Amino acid sequence: MTTVAVLQPGYLPWLGFFDQMRRSDVFVYYDDVQYDKHGWRNRNRIKTPEGPLWLTVPVLDKGRHGQSVLEAEIDGRAPWARKHLGSVRQYYPKAPYFDAIYPELESLLRRPWRFLVDLDLAMADWLSDWLGVRSTIARSSELGIHGERSERLLEICRHFGADRYLSGNTAQSYLDADLFAAQGVHVEWQDFRHPIYPQQNGGFLSHLSALDLLLNVGPASTKIFGEAA
Repeated sequence: MTTVAVLQPGYLPWLGFFDQMRRSDVFVYYDDVQYDKHGWRNRNRIKTPEGPLWLTVPVLDKGRHGQSVLEAEIDGRAPWARKHLGSVRQYYPKAPYFDAIYPELESLLRRPWRFLVDLDLAMADWLSDWLGVRSTIARSSELGIHGERSERLLEICRHFGADRYLSGNTAQSYLDADLFAAQGVHVEWQDFRHPIYPQQNGGFLSHLSALDLLLNVGPASTKIFGEAA
């Protein structure tokens, strides 16, 4: 059975993102759909003593209504990379694997990024290596497949000869599962169970960037993530 998952790129994604990646034979970045200004394309969260803190990459949006994820450009006038690195230094200096993870993060963030999608994919690739996730990666923008939401996702599945489509639970409100079933493609809902692991700054907080897991447990991230349902 061949499983396909399709997700928009995200900045420093959470573990559920990588759960879809590891459970799929082909993981497709949905990179040519409309950019959602208040979504996860350009931001994620880390942990502080006061709770979660957003790390947000500023994106140029004035006069660019309706731009796609591919077109979204980072606002280079703002020192966002320096701020993000400063926040990680401030809130994770005593994390057990800070010295191993931080230099790699810094190397990535210091690059002269222009397009958000390139940053997002580089970050996801780095995190997936640490998590031990290996899947065939594709990008919707390179497939030449068009159509409305459910129809297009189905055609992507058919393109890769998939008989299973793995989707996040939130898509149940709009995905036409019957359309998939009629074409012999079973829709499976993700239902990810977040693992609990040692953290800095008080009691456990879930649904943070996967970066939090790496900083706290380092090489054990693969085992902890692998045990998550």
